[in-house]
Amino acid sequence: MPSTDEFTGWLGLDAKSVEGNLVKATFNPKVFTDDDIDIKISHCGMCASDLHTLRSGWGASLYPVVVGHEIIGTVTRKGKNVTQFEIGDRVGVGAQCASCLKDDCYECTHDNEPYCTERVFTYNDKFPGTDDVAYGGYALQGRYPASFAFKIPDGLPSEIAAPMMCGGITVYSPLKRNGAGPGKTVGIVGIGGLGHFGLLFAKALGSDKVYAISRSKAKEADVIAMGAEGIIATKETGWAKEWTRKFDLIVSTANNADMPLHDYLSILKPGGRFVQVGLPEEPIPQLMFGPLVTMNVHLLGSLLGSRSEITEMLETSAAKGIKSWVQTYPMEEVNEVLKLMDAGEAKYRFVLSN
Repeated sequence: MPSTDEFTGWLGLDAKSVEGNLVKATFNPKVFTDDDIDIKISHCGMCASDLHTLRSGWGASLYPVVVGHEIIGTVTRKGKNVTQFEIGDRVGVGAQCASCLKDDCYECTHDNEPYCTERVFTYNDKFPGTDDVAYGGYALQGRYPASFAFKIPDGLPSEIAAPMMCGGITVYSPLKRNGAGPGKTVGIVGIGGLGHFGLLFAKALGSDKVYAISRSKAKEADVIAMGAEGIIATKETGWAKEWTRKFDLIVSTANNADMPLHDYLSILKPGGRFVQVGLPEEPIPQLMFGPLVTMNVHLLGSLLGSRSEITEMLETSAAKGIKSWVQTYPMEEVNEVLKLMDAGEAKYRFVLSN
């Protein structure tokens, strides 16, 4: 039976909701279990996934939907099996709120929870074997399995930590797993919410050189302030030839299907890696295997990060003073901020505050 509890949030009722038409209303969270916590939400970052979901860009959404998966708040209730948190603890929840966590699940026992076959996303998803729908953080309260909540270090303000719960971990994980660090030259495609984290974390991990890759150099001052060497502008003639075989690793946050993928692969060193984390709504152009074979480059994808990586990312950010670049607005103004976000006005993450 669905829960009869009522929480308050900003609901998307159809694909037009992305135009700034969210409705403040009540919704029924999942049934509370002994493994769950309730959170009083203080902050929620705004992710491009929210826009894709509200407009059903990745397929039909489960309306009514409450989006938002960069959640920070305080624990107000906990199940009897929850021992890692106390009432009043400040915690974060990211884009994944559950997986099976079974001892015989290869993914869950090998730090690959995002790839578990029983993975549950924090919104626009259902909990296996139940009638429960997952609702996100554009709300006053949230209810989630405690196993996918994370204590926020004291050194991270809530508005700074919020965007890390999705935007941060989405790039931190592939950077770590693919060797970003001393001796490496790293490129980050796209200078938005994800891309700015890519620059910050690639530098924090000790990479020798970090470059942003974008259409123009309009954001170069910001990029340098984030620790990068500068911007490689892809609208400039001959850019790929100039940078041939210069990069060990490229992480692409781009959401445009018309990306110059062959050019990106050509600027990798032999054995280099290109990791796509952005998720365009349209198919990419046809890919020829030539660069993969003749250059021994690796074309990869990455989804979120493991629970241990999220903990490590938060602790690293607190220890090294890594700060998300955010603009904070009251959650009551969410519809206006949605319009700003869809227009590309974020520098570089909008955060909603209760």
